[in-house]
Amino acid sequence: MKVAIAQINATVGDLAGNARLLAQAAREAHALGASVVVAPELALSGYPPEDLLLRPAFMQACAETLAALAAELADLAGLHLVVGHPHQFGGTVHVRSKSMAVQRRFNAASVLAGGQVLGTYCKRELPNYQVFDERRYFMSGRDAGLPPLVFDAGGVRFGVLICEDAWFDEPAQAAVAAGAQLLCVLNASPFHLDKAGEREARMSERAHITGRPLVYSHLVGGQDEVVFDGASFAVDAQGVVSARAPAFEAATLMLELAADGTPSGPLAPVPELEAQAWAALVTGVRDYVGKNGFPGAIIGLSGGIDSALVLAIAVDALGADKVRTVMMPSPYTADISWLDAREMAARLGVRYDEIAIAPMFDAFRAGLAPQFAGLAEDTTEENLQARIRGTLLMALSNKLGAIVLTTGNKSEMATGYCTLYGDMAGGFAVIKDVAKTLVYRLAQWRNRQPTRRADGSTGAVIPQRIITRPPSAELRAGQTDQDSLPPYEVLDAILARYMEDDQGIEDIVAAGYARADVERVTRLIKFNEYKRRQAPVGIRITHRAFGRDWRYPITSKFRA
Repeated sequence: MKVAIAQINATVGDLAGNARLLAQAAREAHALGASVVVAPELALSGYPPEDLLLRPAFMQACAETLAALAAELADLAGLHLVVGHPHQFGGTVHVRSKSMAVQRRFNAASVLAGGQVLGTYCKRELPNYQVFDERRYFMSGRDAGLPPLVFDAGGVRFGVLICEDAWFDEPAQAAVAAGAQLLCVLNASPFHLDKAGEREARMSERAHITGRPLVYSHLVGGQDEVVFDGASFAVDAQGVVSARAPAFEAATLMLELAADGTPSGPLAPVPELEAQAWAALVTGVRDYVGKNGFPGAIIGLSGGIDSALVLAIAVDALGADKVRTVMMPSPYTADISWLDAREMAARLGVRYDEIAIAPMFDAFRAGLAPQFAGLAEDTTEENLQARIRGTLLMALSNKLGAIVLTTGNKSEMATGYCTLYGDMAGGFAVIKDVAKTLVYRLAQWRNRQPTRRADGSTGAVIPQRIITRPPSAELRAGQTDQDSLPPYEVLDAILARYMEDDQGIEDIVAAGYARADVERVTRLIKFNEYKRRQAPVGIRITHRAFGRDWRYPITSKFRA
């Protein structure tokens, strides 16, 4: 028999649109002979729906859409669609010796066949770490006393699990005890670098322990700061990966089950790390801009590496016709900066404009001169330049409707090497979770990919001088980033240990880093929390980003 994995790009709250994608995938798979189609976790509602789940109208709409989807597929004889959705039903809780009727919510999966909902499974393991917050919304199926779900299709008994369930022994063992011969795992697992390998290793372990083959259906696409990478797969009962869908694209993966239940099918390659990061960033930009209805994007192009990288990502995501760049030179902008900015814009074929900020900068300084009398120039004047640029970009955004993509990287966000209401002004922070050292690696990687430029030639899209010149904010004469920060190789290593891996100051010093550098970087991370709280949302590509999985107090005296 044949089983299909429907790797769809769902949009949170677009119940009708998501149902259409599910129906299309089901019909396509049925036409190819599939008896079972496995869709991702919460595919009907999109993931994560967050506080939409607290609205009774949303939960009612989910129930109605699920019933309508079942009815729509009634003509597909012999097809079973396993679909993830929010689910609720009544129950009783006891508070202070009083019984109260409540609606209990579950992260669920239902089997649709013959126009009916044949059965519903409720997730047992609810993650509450990193970007996950499921215990805020859902009750565990185990705690509610709900049984596993096993259904028969074509003489094979399929057990249903949802994402986190398959990372633990009990849910899978319960499905096997109920008669499951093959495990269907529905997933919406946010991407971070090398997450695909981790998933496959854990699912291989689960299949090997249970002695059952496993089919892993995964969401694809961007949702606010998180990205889902697809790469759905199947493993045999020994834990060997036997099929894999492409990463970062919607797809229907067709699997053939052998007589012993072993699945097989196409085996797409696992992208290298830089390719993973690039695809995640492109997917995040494409879906944030597209799903929110922006007509395009605006980027402040400086001639530096960060804005160059963001421009290349934006063009790959949206197309050159939807990207507009603005160079805003100041008295401290080097000639090579605007020359390189012009060159890159020309290579990619995007609109390029220049707005000199010197007259505005002079006007601000003149207006403030009486207030600043007797005080030396410092970062105040540097920040004025950044804020003038931010104002100009936001004015263009307001007038044209396009979203401003900010260009600050993770190293800058960590240490506060960025200006509130200046270079932090914008709607979406593309490389907010990309450390500076990775910025350079991605730029070099992108330049190695064969690309046809706007003039018809083939070659690198980022001018090499942008990559090789010392980084500078160009807000004062002769400025470089290392005037204020340790070398990025040192900074990023400390950042990864302290922020991503939760190592303490003494642990990092013991690992060989200079105490002065460690204390300086960690002090900057703590001091600049207030800036990050006001930063735009940005794409998460590591296992710890400055967003949903970083929730530190602004006011805190703890240091370690």
